[in-house]
Amino acid sequence: MRNSLFISLVLLMVSTACLAQQSATAKRMAEQGLVDILSVDSTIQVSLMYARPDNFTGKILYTDLREAYLHPKAAAALARAQQALRKLHPELSLKIYDATRPMSVQQKMWNTVAGTKQQNYVSNPRNGGGMHNYGLAVDITLCKAATGDTLDMGTKVDFLGSYAHIDDEAGLVAKHIISKEAKQNRELLRKVMSEAGFKPLRTEWWHFNLVSRAEAKAHYKAVK
Repeated sequence: MRNSLFISLVLLMVSTACLAQQSATAKRMAEQGLVDILSVDSTIQVSLMYARPDNFTGKILYTDLREAYLHPKAAAALARAQQALRKLHPELSLKIYDATRPMSVQQKMWNTVAGTKQQNYVSNPRNGGGMHNYGLAVDITLCKAATGDTLDMGTKVDFLGSYAHIDDEAGLVAKHIISKEAKQNRELLRKVMSEAGFKPLRTEWWHFNLVSRAEAKAHYKAVK
């Protein structure tokens, strides 16, 4: 009995400490029913690209967020994708570059590309935003589980251009734009994500949605 009480107290202290360390953005996401992916599967790696300036905007958009939050359904599906990947390739892991994105950040992205050729790659908040804004999409790649080193995917994540499209990867290989290995890595990523219930986006090899835009708008709430 004393051991059980001691363990319960320790778990409570750890939980309280974790909550205290959460950033303001993370707390808001948790309050809206989202979950930290590492609480569902701690083996999935996270490196949020909008917490660094090396993204297409050239700016840090997540000033205090370092965790990947998702809708519980998306988090559970992503854990299944990780399990499928580790079963096929125990040496590999999924690596998240973006997950739930507050609508305020979406607006900053839109302001960067509005009126340019790249605006088709960014959802307009005025039209309800995209699946990231509902916690139902991830930007993701493959990496080595032991080191976190990403695999060759042909382009970097966040590359806004035709080389990131998935509808003619054989043609990209034939033109020596991406390697055969990159094509195979993209196919492996799509395989495990699709088996878990995610759908790929034609124009971005790294982007996967759990539901359609229509379903998201009808049944889910956008994240503030």
